[in-house]
Amino acid sequence: MAAEQDAPPGGRAQLRDLVRDRKATLGLSFEKLAVRCVDPESGAQTIKSSWLHRLATDLSVQAPDLAQLRGLAVGLQVPLYRVQDAAGAEFFGIDTVWSASGEARALVERADRMTPEQREQLMRLLDTFAPPE
Repeated sequence: MAAEQDAPPGGRAQLRDLVRDRKATLGLSFEKLAVRCVDPESGAQTIKSSWLHRLATDLSVQAPDLAQLRGLAVGLQVPLYRVQDAAGAEFFGIDTVWSASGEARALVERADRMTPEQREQLMRLLDTFAPPE
């Protein structure tokens, strides 16, 4: 199989783990989960149940594209960044580093729930403490 289809060195399989965990938490079959994996931009179902099954049972699968990641995020009921981080680790060996304390990730998670006006206010506040270079 191509390197892009295999788990990265070290055996990390974060997307597989995320799919397994969320599928169990939501109490869904592969078929029902696949039906829920709809890209919010196109409205199309982006994931097949056979792909989910292969992924969750440690078989080789092709790396998903962005539309598939968006669909997975919807189907798994998690933020898109979680699916992107897990897929990056799974398929490309990319480890997302936010900060040693984890505070940066917490800020990003909260910012996603803010309105554009609230984000703009937060950016102005941040600029007073740490001006852009």
